[in-house]
Formats: sequence, C-alpha cells, structure tokens
Amino acid sequence: MFFGECLTFIRKKTRALLILVFLHSFMVNREHLCSNHPFATPQTIESIAHSALAEMRFEGRISFENLEFAARDFGNRYHLMPSAVLHPKSVSDISSILRYVYDLGLSSELKVAARGHGHSLEGQAQAYRGVVISMESLRAPEMSFHGGKHPYVDVSAGELWINILHESLKQGLTPRSWTDYLRLTVGGTLSNAGISGQAFRHGPQINNVHQLQVVTGRGEVVTCSDEQNTDLFHAVLGGLGQFGIITQARIALEPAPKMVKWIRALYSDFSTFARDQEHLISSNNSFDYVEGFIIINRTGLLNNWRSSFSPKDPIQADQFNSDGKLLFCLEVAKYYNPRESDNIDQDIDTLLSELSYIRSTLFLSEVSYVNFLDRVHVSEVKLREEGLWEVPHPWLNLLVPRSRIHEFVAEVFGNIVKDTSSGPVLIYPVNKARWKSGTSLITPDDDVFYLIAFLSSAMPSSTGKDGLKHILSQNKKILSFSQRPYLGIKQYLPHYSTEEEWEAHFGPHWEVFYRRKLSYDPLAILAPGQRIFRRGMAYALQ
Repeated sequence: MFFGECLTFIRKKTRALLILVFLHSFMVNREHLCSNHPFATPQTIESIAHSALAEMRFEGRISFENLEFAARDFGNRYHLMPSAVLHPKSVSDISSILRYVYDLGLSSELKVAARGHGHSLEGQAQAYRGVVISMESLRAPEMSFHGGKHPYVDVSAGELWINILHESLKQGLTPRSWTDYLRLTVGGTLSNAGISGQAFRHGPQINNVHQLQVVTGRGEVVTCSDEQNTDLFHAVLGGLGQFGIITQARIALEPAPKMVKWIRALYSDFSTFARDQEHLISSNNSFDYVEGFIIINRTGLLNNWRSSFSPKDPIQADQFNSDGKLLFCLEVAKYYNPRESDNIDQDIDTLLSELSYIRSTLFLSEVSYVNFLDRVHVSEVKLREEGLWEVPHPWLNLLVPRSRIHEFVAEVFGNIVKDTSSGPVLIYPVNKARWKSGTSLITPDDDVFYLIAFLSSAMPSSTGKDGLKHILSQNKKILSFSQRPYLGIKQYLPHYSTEEEWEAHFGPHWEVFYRRKLSYDPLAILAPGQRIFRRGMAYALQ
C-alpha cells in the first residue's frame, strides 16, 4: 500500500510540474488580451472573441445563424447550441480558427468541436457556446489513388466511407476494414476506432491508415505516421478528438471482390456459439466477416429473414419455433469473384461443417459486395420513411474480455435484459493481436475480447419497454454490473461525466493520455463534448 501511495504522490507532483511549465507559456497571451481590454469580464471577452471571429477571412465560411443542426446528433438526447459553425474549404481554415482560439489563452472559455456526419451518441461532437467545425465541408484534396504492391488512397477526413467505397471500386480496390454503417466520416471513425466484422482479421479502421494530417489544439498542421511524429499519430487514433482534428488520411486498400455469400445460423447454447465464433476468428482459412447477435422473444424470426435469405432446408426451417427463446445468431460472409463461385461454395461447406449451429436454421443469401457493406442503409431508408430514424438512440457499446464473457451473458441476459425488440444486440469476438498497440483506444487485457453493442431506438412518447426511460434504466443496470473492476470491461465510444471516471477508464494509460493532452491541446480547446477536460480549468492545481 505504501508503495502505491508513493507512486500516486510522484504522479501528482510530476503532473503539477508539467502544468506549471505549460501554464507559464500562456501567460503572455493572457496578459496581452487583458492589456487591450483592462476592464474585460468573461462575458465581454467572449463577445470580443466572437466579434473577431466574424471579421476573420476563410476560404469557406463561418455562420452565426441557423446552427440547430450542429446541436443535434444521432443519439438525439443532447442539444448544445454553439455560437458559430465553420464550414471549411481548406485545412488553413481549420488551422486559423484553432490558432486564434489558442492565442486567446486562458482568459477565454471558447471551445471547438469537429463534427462529421453527426453520428455521435451523447453530444461528443457538440460545443456549447463554442465553434463547431462542419468537417463534411472539407473535401480537399480530392481522393488520390495509388496502386502497386501496397495500394492506398489519400482522402479528406470529411469524406464519407460510402463515397470512398464507390470511388475505390472504380480502381478495382477497396478499404480492408469497415464499420457496419458507411455514412460516417473518415475523421470520425478514426477518432474512435471503426469496428466491424472484419476487425478479427484486419483490425479496426485505425489499424489500416498509413498517415494522417492533423491540426493540433495549438493550430499547428502536422503530418504524422508510424515513422514521423509517431506520438501524435498514435494519440489521435482512437483519441476521441482530444489531441487534434484529423484533416487528411492515407487509407490502406486491397483488391476488391464483387460478390458476397452472406450466411446466418442460430444457436440455443451460448458456450457452443462462443466456441464456434472464437474458432472462426482464430483460423487461417475462415470467413471474411464474422459477427453475431442476440435475440430474445422474437416471433417468426426465420420468416422475417425470408425476404432476403433462403433457408438451406425449407422444411426443417418451417418447423423451427423461436418464440420466447434466448437465441444467438452467427452471421458470417465470404467474399468472392464470380469466376470463383464453385470453389467458394466448397470452402463455405467445409467451414460450416466445423460448426455446431442448429441445422434447421441455416439461411443463405448472395449479394453484391457493395450491397453487403451498405446493408444498414436499406434499414435507414425504411425507418426514415416511417419517421423512426431521428429518434433517441441510447446505445451502449462494451468490450468484454473473453475470460468474463460467460459471466457477463449469464448476468445481463439472465437478469437485466428481457427483450431485444427495441434494437439489435450485437456480440462477436476479435483478436487483440491484430490491433495496433500504442494508440489511445482502450481495450480489455485479454488476447480475445467481445464487442457487445446494445443498439436501442427509443420510441417517441412511449412509456413501455421501448421508451427512453426504460432503456436508460436498463443501460444503467448493465453499466453498474460492468463497472466492477475485476471484470475488466471497457466502454467503446465511451461516455463519462467526471475526470475521475475517465481516469478509471484509461487505468494505467491515463498518464500517457494526460501527457498527450498537455502536449497537443494544453488549453483543452478540442472536443469539449467528450467531457474529459474542462476548458481553461482543466489543469487547475488541486
């Protein structure tokens, strides 16, 4: 205990020294501002700052009206109105505004958030009374493809992944790793991780980027990679926007397939389901995509699949009854080109023969590569037509160590979650060995861990199980169990309210995260919606 207390004391002293060094460098800026406005109050300082913003010249434009869109996101629960929105046309626009805010020093509370396509869940890309940078306006430079043995594409961080898919396919190429939904910006997913069913093989999207251009919280434009400015490169990957705004990225590519064999099968026993999933992600010859989901009380489940999937054995499928059962669905896919169709069927039969799913529940579909990757958009279109897309989405994403997955499933799906009708519950394992080390992303310690995603949609005005109040209460119970330290569970797309909770989330990595914040955004200007550091007060000595 004494040794631990000593370490804590040393860390606090080291942090205090770092703070003093950094704060000293900002005193000139603060004094300069106050000397021009000797009777300035915080309110008049902010007014002066916003007036100066209005006078700045950008290649794009800055707007002070019609800002409501920047106070909304996919989660649709937090609505924090900014004072201005910058629509940049160049990296220099972003650099200029960050340098301006940085030069205000600690006298200003002005904050800056980068907003991609608005798919944050809990206001992470919002900036109350600050400046939101609408990254989708930044489409320069245009996509630039490079072939050879290790092909890649240089893209603006404001580009959507769906656009990269369509353009890269024209070159016969494709990115290697994806998210399940493609209407997201490059900068947005790289600031988190970017996880989907390909992650067991290629790692998340942050594994598949060679180089970044970043504008730090000081307004500096920096190119970084594994060989150049490495610390910043690792910091911004999975860094929750805390160290800089990603403006350009070099994305790894590979030859693109044209078609996909898409397969689903059910399990009634979790141990068997988990064993098969872990077998698939550890095999040299496996599927190209491995995910899964949990189903509770879903009536006519197999009949719902028949619109897009065909049963391997229609007669047996008709006899299967899913009502009231806790079921686990394995979802896999194999990519191929038409000339390989005979061999691919043999490969799939071999892979499936090694699994222990319920034989009557094997369903298959054959779709184009584009339609498979963009499959969630089909659901989006339907939900928009029904007015059910822009509803609250109190999602909860967890990374659960393999050593605790059985305990988690038994407790959560035995005692807390009684129905999955408010949205899908994803569950699938990944190999930590395939993930880049040294980034800001926090994962469990086990070599294999599971992503479990509760993707709920709350129905407006509902007071039932699909209402916001019920779902939030359920999430709170899940989190209460998951936060037991011995479980080693981590949040993905994390959300906390206090620095102490964030410190617990990062654990032994907190000191590195804190040091990087001091280095690249010492005034805590960036990403205030993450609620990790407070602007101006973030480094006040205790």
